[in-house]
Amino acid sequence: MSQQNDENLETTPVDVEEQINAAEEQAVEELSVEEALKIELVATQNEVAELKDQMLRVQADAQNVRRRSEQDVEKAHKFGQEKLSRELLSVLDNLERALAATPEDEATKALRDGVDMTLQGFISTLAKFNVEAIDPQGETFNPEYHQAMAMQENADFPPNTVMAVMQKGYSLHGRLLRPAMVMVSKGAPTIDENA
Repeated sequence: MSQQNDENLETTPVDVEEQINAAEEQAVEELSVEEALKIELVATQNEVAELKDQMLRVQADAQNVRRRSEQDVEKAHKFGQEKLSRELLSVLDNLERALAATPEDEATKALRDGVDMTLQGFISTLAKFNVEAIDPQGETFNPEYHQAMAMQENADFPPNTVMAVMQKGYSLHGRLLRPAMVMVSKGAPTIDENA
């Protein structure tokens, strides 16, 4: 047994150097494996962060699409009857003209009452679907809702005021269907006292 111990003790400096080199290589390999794992962990964390960001963007896009489609459906419900309503305005105008053209005497009273009842029923039906009349008599001229057909000097009205309504305007849920055709005052003519 002592002979075996002597053999173990009798290692040459080259063997010790090889053992040290082997131990260093093993330590380097362990460090490089650890570093590789750390690098891989960082790369995986970056990839997870990118995927989270992409997921949030996809969710935001989906919410935006859903919100836009809900708004489109709401607008379709609100303004889907816009074309029909615009076409019915000429019928309303004709009923008003018929009522205005019918003389107020006993012979045409029944006809006049019938046209008036039809007109009132028609107006109430349009009101149920949020079609509202724009009758700006005496109001300040608003180019968004009124169409000036003429301007006239008039001392009875302040400047830029609607003096007469030639044709009523109409709106659907606040959106203009047809502007009111109006006559606007210029104001009183100015008299030059120095002349």
